[in-house]
Amino acid sequence: MNNVIETILNHRSIRHFEDKPLTEEQIKTIVSCAQAAATSSFIQAYSIIGVKDPVKKKKLAELAGNQEYVEKNGHFFVFCADLYRHTIIGEKEEKNLEASLESTEKFMVALIDTALAAQNAVIAAESLGLGICYIGGIRNNLEEVKKVLAIPERVIPLFGLAIGYPATITGQKPRLPIEHVYHEDEYEQDKEVYLQQLNDYNEIIANYYQQRTDGIRKDRWTEQMAAMLAKQNRMYMKDYIQKNKLTIR
Repeated sequence: MNNVIETILNHRSIRHFEDKPLTEEQIKTIVSCAQAAATSSFIQAYSIIGVKDPVKKKKLAELAGNQEYVEKNGHFFVFCADLYRHTIIGEKEEKNLEASLESTEKFMVALIDTALAAQNAVIAAESLGLGICYIGGIRNNLEEVKKVLAIPERVIPLFGLAIGYPATITGQKPRLPIEHVYHEDEYEQDKEVYLQQLNDYNEIIANYYQQRTDGIRKDRWTEQMAAMLAKQNRMYMKDYIQKNKLTIR
C-alpha cells in the first residue's frame, strides 16, 4: 500500500486544532492541489475563499451553528460553486450565456467541480500531517454568509473546510460495508440482502458508539439517519439558488 492510499484510508474529521496558523506555502500548496482536480469541459466552475480575518471567522462560526472549530483552526476555506466568472466571460465575448448558466446541468457541473476540488485539497492537507473538517453548517444562512464574504450572484458557498494541526485525534467511524456500496453490472435490488447489510452495519455502528462513549450512546445508523432526515432542514435552498440566477431552467 502506498502513502497516498494510506492517507486516504486514514481520514477522520478533526474538530480541535492547535493555535497555529498554516503558512502561506501550505495554503498555496493546498489550493494548487484543489485546482489540479478534474473539471468538466475545463469549465473550472468554483472559487475558494480563504478566511483569515478573526471577526469574519467568528461570524461564520456563529452562522454555522456556533461551531468553535470554524473560528479556531489553522486556516478556514469556503468552497463555492461559481458561475459568476462565466457571466463575465459572456460579456467579454459578447455571447448570451444565460440559458446555459441557468440550467440544472451547469449547476450540477459547478457542484461536482467544487466537490472534486475540495477533496483534492483535503488529501493534500492530510498528506501534510494536517487535519480537516468539512463544514456544511455555513448553508444554515447563506444570505448572511454572502454578506460576510461579499459574494456576487451565481456564486453559492457550498461548505467550509477547517484545516489545521490536530490537537486531538479522534477515532474513525466505520463506513458502510463495501458490498452495500459497490454494485457490479447492475444495482442490487434484492431487498432482503439490502436489509441484512443494513442490519449488519447497524450492529457495527452501535458497537462503535458504545465503545467511544462508554455505553452512553449505542444508536443504530438507520435510526440515526431516519431521525435526521425526518427533520426538515435548510428548506429555503431552492428559493435561494433561484434568486441567485442558478437552476431556473
